[in-house]
Amino acid sequence: MKKWIAMLLALALLACGAGIAEEAVEVSDKAAIEAALNLDNMDQEWTYSEETDAWTLSVVTAVTKPVVESEEGVSVCVPGAYVTGIDTDGDGAADVTAEAASGAVKGGLVIDWDARITSENGQVYTAATAPVILNTGAAGYGNSTSTPAAATYAAQGYVNVSCGNRGKQDSYVDENGNTVYTGDAPSCLADQKAATRFVKYNILLKNLPGSVDYWVSTGGSGGGAHAAMFAATSNHPDFYDYQIEVGAVGVYKNADGSYSTTVTIDGEEVELSDGAWGCVAYSAITSLYEADMALAFEYTLNTGFRYNTDFQQALASCLSAEYMEYINDQALTVDEAAVGFDLDGDGALSSEIALTIEYDTEKYADTNGYGGTYLDLYLAELIENLQWYVDSLGYAEGWTWFDADGNALSDEAVAAMTDADRALAFIEGRYAKGETGRGGMGPSGMNGRADFGGGRPDLADGERPDFANGEKPDFAGGEGFPGGMSGDEMAVGTPDEGSTQGTGSGTDSRNYDSYDALLAAYETDVEAVAAGDAYGNSQVDLYNPLNYIGDADTEDPAWLRIVCGAVEGDISMFNSLNIQLAALDAGIDAAIEWQWDGGHVPGEVLGESLALWVDRMYGEYVDGAAAVEKAEAQPQAANGTAESPTGTDLSGWVSLDDAGNVCFTLADGMAYRTSGASKAVPGFDVIDYGQEDYVFGTADADARHWSEWVLRALEENREVLEPLYNQ
Repeated sequence: MKKWIAMLLALALLACGAGIAEEAVEVSDKAAIEAALNLDNMDQEWTYSEETDAWTLSVVTAVTKPVVESEEGVSVCVPGAYVTGIDTDGDGAADVTAEAASGAVKGGLVIDWDARITSENGQVYTAATAPVILNTGAAGYGNSTSTPAAATYAAQGYVNVSCGNRGKQDSYVDENGNTVYTGDAPSCLADQKAATRFVKYNILLKNLPGSVDYWVSTGGSGGGAHAAMFAATSNHPDFYDYQIEVGAVGVYKNADGSYSTTVTIDGEEVELSDGAWGCVAYSAITSLYEADMALAFEYTLNTGFRYNTDFQQALASCLSAEYMEYINDQALTVDEAAVGFDLDGDGALSSEIALTIEYDTEKYADTNGYGGTYLDLYLAELIENLQWYVDSLGYAEGWTWFDADGNALSDEAVAAMTDADRALAFIEGRYAKGETGRGGMGPSGMNGRADFGGGRPDLADGERPDFANGEKPDFAGGEGFPGGMSGDEMAVGTPDEGSTQGTGSGTDSRNYDSYDALLAAYETDVEAVAAGDAYGNSQVDLYNPLNYIGDADTEDPAWLRIVCGAVEGDISMFNSLNIQLAALDAGIDAAIEWQWDGGHVPGEVLGESLALWVDRMYGEYVDGAAAVEKAEAQPQAANGTAESPTGTDLSGWVSLDDAGNVCFTLADGMAYRTSGASKAVPGFDVIDYGQEDYVFGTADADARHWSEWVLRALEENREVLEPLYNQ
């Protein structure tokens, strides 16, 4: 009965404290929020699964003032070993145990703080030390309905968190019947941070098992972007107002304009962070700020790439020149020892290398005039990632291997395969993956691989811009931009549809008939975004993780890992490279993995897993934890059952020496990289509305143009671009 009285008191206090977001939070408001979001005072229900030995919390609100209730909830899944049972009457004793549980049981967890779970990798956790996995939904930067957390990691000893979030084009109807858009940046990220505060608060109250210190964000695509941004913006004050607005716990505004981020635990004030300890992000579509020009630059490095229209190729060239200037203005450097590459060729890993892009059409003719140390690092990363793949093929399970004539090998031949045999077969595409070797959905929905027809595409030189020698291309004249590949017309993103422009589209814009109208829309929208939102912040700046990694007000994560498919067209590999560079500079243990056979949101392959990374990092960063190594490979003893090879023949791009070392040029690497593109070029429908433009809207409109770089290209290169527009 006491907990229900406390809850009623909390709700009464909240009613008295309306306007929390607008005014300084009084002590009573703080107490009300903390009482309302204390699981002990909530109508919580737990469901037990015998199959997974895990308890799952029903979806409960993560905030006290949700805008869209179905999207601002949270659920957790707890390993059964940490739970003695459910306390149904509030006396602290377990009234319903796992053996007796049937259906949903109302009440709170009774936690066994001495219980231990050993993960599959040999790491040992308790209810107090268990890592907590936050699943960032937000695919495509869209909204996510709150759903029960899965038991995915229960056997590893982790606590799993599922939270909803508002997202692009999200809206509600207010009391006056007006449609209000509410999914704009940074609402999605703010909802994930608020859910984190809720769970961490209840861990501190001992209502939930888990560690507030070992928090890992993970997600794919738009969710991968938010996983990375969540980690990069850990506990940064720029995001406090948005959490306060919805009544999150543990973040309050004081009368003097400062913030308080403590909660009251047993009469003591305890800091509550919304940050991460680590992150595994799959195909993180971030940073949007640089994504358009970065992807355009990547395609430009392939002299054989065919664009859909002359305008698109011209704009890609303009954006590529801007990307060179942008990177060179960053004054980037990298420690050779940190990345493991001898970039200056002195035989040692002892140098700090300045990373720049050069433009010289004679020196770098095979990459459309671009080269330099920044691209040397990019190539080294590409090579290393392919080398890792061929060196790890002993972990392949259930693959079918074929001979040079396309015949499946016998079981005996597969068992006798050496590392060199597997490496050569992979390079030549003589395999079909087993289920455990597949990645996520890749270009054309082909399970993480691009279908190049078993060979190298036609890389014959085509017409391309006639760049004059110098520091950047000369776009005068407007000639030399031939038409590109043909394909079916696909719907262009509009403020009403929100779809993306497909690779087959030959229309530059269906929203604006004239270049003047397009330019005017960009100028108006970019100016409005730059003016700031209700809190004076640029939404684009808030969603740029590079602004926050290493910032004095950020609690940087200890480690970060980004996994991308090397042939995906949704994001440039330069984006993850730039995040890695920023993270390394901030002292973060940062790794990137570009799967050569992977498309968009590739899965874990060849012995890797999220659990392996979490356990490994736990061993490195937690005193007394076990050092975790990857289990030794157990090569296949029998061949798979596929009838024909489905692998990509890389031999036109890649050479393999007798020692098993792969080698290729930047030009060939880019020919492979861009041939699997799955989105319009340049990236993210920069010519028009589409996809992520929807997260930079307002309360009245759900999409705005936002890229200052695209606007700059449209303005400065009008003489070249306007005659080509919609032609």
